[in-house]
Parts: sequence; C-alpha cells; structure tokens
Amino acid sequence: MIRRLVLGDGTLGRHLVTQLDDVPGELYVVTADTGWVTTLRDESIAAVEGDPTNSQHYPSVADIVVIAAETVDQTESVAETAREVFPDASLIAAVGLEASDDTRRRVAATVDRLLDPHEELANRLLDATATDPAGGMGLLLSTIRSLSKPLAVVAHDNPDPDAIASACGLVAIAELVGVPADAYYFGEISHQENRALVNLLDLSLYPVETESFDPDEYGTIALVDHAQAGVNDSLPPETEVGVVVDHHPPRMPIDKTDRYVDIRPAVGSTSTIITEYFRRLGMRPDQPLATALLYGIQTDTKGFTREVSTADFEAASELSELANSDDLKRIESPSVSRSVVDTLATAIKRRDVRGSALASCVGRISDRDALAQTADDLLNMEGITTVIVYGYTDEMIYVSGRTRGTPLDLGAVFRDALDQIGSAGGHANMAGAQLPLGIIRDVDNTEDLTTVVHELVAERIFSTLDVASEPAVYMINPPLDGSSK
Repeated sequence: MIRRLVLGDGTLGRHLVTQLDDVPGELYVVTADTGWVTTLRDESIAAVEGDPTNSQHYPSVADIVVIAAETVDQTESVAETAREVFPDASLIAAVGLEASDDTRRRVAATVDRLLDPHEELANRLLDATATDPAGGMGLLLSTIRSLSKPLAVVAHDNPDPDAIASACGLVAIAELVGVPADAYYFGEISHQENRALVNLLDLSLYPVETESFDPDEYGTIALVDHAQAGVNDSLPPETEVGVVVDHHPPRMPIDKTDRYVDIRPAVGSTSTIITEYFRRLGMRPDQPLATALLYGIQTDTKGFTREVSTADFEAASELSELANSDDLKRIESPSVSRSVVDTLATAIKRRDVRGSALASCVGRISDRDALAQTADDLLNMEGITTVIVYGYTDEMIYVSGRTRGTPLDLGAVFRDALDQIGSAGGHANMAGAQLPLGIIRDVDNTEDLTTVVHELVAERIFSTLDVASEPAVYMINPPLDGSSK
C-alpha cells in the first residue's frame, strides 16, 4: 500500500488532499493550520498540527512526499528536512513564480520533481501520486533511488523497437532521480529498421556478451519488454531482478516480492507504459526518445491494427507532438538487406498453403529478424490469415508466427506446441519461439537437417492445431524439392 505524506498548508496542499482522499493508500498530513487539522480529522484523514519543517511530526514511513508549503523559503526548508528523513521516498514540490533561479535550482537538487505553478499543477501532482497497476510510481522511484550502484536496464535479446525505446525511457527516468543507468542488450540489432532507429536517433543502448556482463556491478537489474531473466535474454536465470516492465502475458507466475513489477497484457506495447510513466511524473521525453517511443508503439501494434488499446492511442497522441516526423519516415523506409530478400524468396519458394494458413521452413539463416519481416510480408498475401516461418542457426531454431482476422490464439498455440522443447510465447496475433538445435545439429547433410527441423517444429504445431480454436487450419511445410504433399 502506498503511503503519502503532505507537508504544509498552502492552497495546493488543501486541493491535493481533497483529491487524494478517494485514492487507495494511506494519507498523512502535517500542517500548522489548526482549523484545517480539525476539518481533516472530521473527514477521518490522519492529520497532525505542527511545523512541517519539524521532523518530529512526521510518520515513520512515507513512499511519496508532497511539499505544499505556503512560501518559497518554507518549501526549501521542508524539502531539505523531508529528504533527510525519507532518503528513499519520492519527493514532489512546487515553488511560486516569485522564486529566484537559485532557489529553484536548490529545491530541484533536493526533490525528485519540481513543478511550476500552472493551473494544472494540482492535477499533475495527483496523477504522479495515484495508484497504478504495479503499486504506484512512488514504489518505482523509491526502488531506483535506494540503489547504491548504477541501474542496468536490460532489453530482450536482439531487441525490437519497443524494447529499445522502453529501455532508453527507463534510463531517463532513473536519471531523473539522480541514479546513473545504462541500457543493454545481448545478441545483435540486425533488422535494418531497428538499426536505423538506434543510429539515426543516436540512442544510448549498449551490446554486451554474457561472459563480460557482471550483474553484481549494478544496484539491480531492470527488465523491459520481457519479464524473466534467462528467458529471451542471455542473463543467468538466477539473476536477481528488481524492476520488470512488460506488456506480454507472463509464461509463468512472476514473483513480486521486494521488486517493482508492472505487466499489462491489455496494452499493445511496453513503450505505452513508459510513456505513461513520463506523463505521471510530469516529464517530457526529449525529441529522439519521443520518436523512439512512438515508433515502438507503432511497430508493436502494427500501425495500430494489432493488440491495440485506448492507452496506446493516448500515448501516441502525446508523443506525436514531441516526435520528429521526418526521422520517423526515414526509420520506416530504410534500405532492405540482402538477407531479408533472400529469406523472403526462400519462404515464398517453399511455402505451403492450406486454406488460409501458410507455413515455410527457410533452412539455415544468418539474420533471425528476417523471419519476422518475412512473416509480416507473407501475411499480406491474398487469402492468407496465418503465417509460420522458421529457420535455424548452428545452435538454435527460431520460429516466427503471425495471424490476422481469425479466432486463433497463436501465442497459446506456440506455448502448447513448443514450450516443452524450448521457449515460446506471444499474443493472439503474433508469436515466437526459440528451440535449442541439440543433437539434431549433427545431421550431416544440410537438406536433411532442414527436413528434420521441419518435422520437429511442424508436427508439434499440427497436433496442437488439431485442438485449437481453428482446427480446420493446418500449417505444414512442403518437401524440399518444392513438390506438393
């Protein structure tokens, strides 16, 4: 439960307490106004009459402290006292127009968020202290502020635009509370649009290797766009994680003990959640980050046509005013790599269409992102509503699926069919899987290995589709010679 403390008796404090009275959580007020104390107590609000600069009147614990003093000098004094007493709490304060620049800088250095006195100030403070699905922004900020070492924000392996933007956004929030942070990823950014996103916007996202990344060098690990260490990232599975922000349905129950967990399958992207954080904190992402977040929402919702929610539209509307539209166009139309063209050509050649479903095994691949691009492209074929594309490297089989306009839950199909031999999951309309190649890598002939991979993946998909919501649709791969079965 979030514990909020309001210090002071200014007009802002009075308005805020009235609004917060109906918000879940504990509310405590310290004010020197005798009449207001009586009114608050009559409304069953915990209130103490006393000097807000005197810490003896404070409760023992507070997650969020709102400084609502009457004067600028008192605001500065209360902020210093509150920070000393509650070093891990999220402090929010406002100063009047009469405050000097030096005073603003001093207060800003003490609190987590300094707001200017505009008409919407009270509403912003209310929004910043209200409850969210993960337990409140105060919990997130206090988790980050308590760190004695930097925060490591880890995207999933071979990150897509949503993971890239979300990681960079969480880094910006950590820096807001004075905690150094960096965004990392394992694998590579091979999709040409993803490379264009990072390079054109000059985003700070760093590649790492499993052998060189030491979690002990950081105060905690934050995961974005995935929820478990060792699942879709190259962290050791036993890595302790302090923050999780994701929009994918969890594959298994997530332990929320002593950590901040915000998982919202109802929204279309993690970038949407990060954008909401900025709004709740009264922050505005800079133009490159706003552009990245907007592109993250667009790609994960496939242009607002897949797994989209009202929150995604609202976030995109906010970001569109800050993003660079010219950069977006350049990111969306990069040059197409040869590996993507080759993969698409192979998938078309080996395609097998059964009703409205299409499946293709493309054999050995050098660019795993080409599978998802190919699946997206093949879904545009007339009469096709479900596409499965898969291929393999020296160590792993990668599977990418897309469906549109059917009752089929593709994520559930992938989990049921492939989770026992690897890692699989996704949403109703898009899914993916990674399967260790294992002993079948010893098959000598490349053509034979492709056949074995096809049988391993396809037969499991077949049996699962037999009991799925669309049992008439079968997805199989044709013989390598291109003939029909």
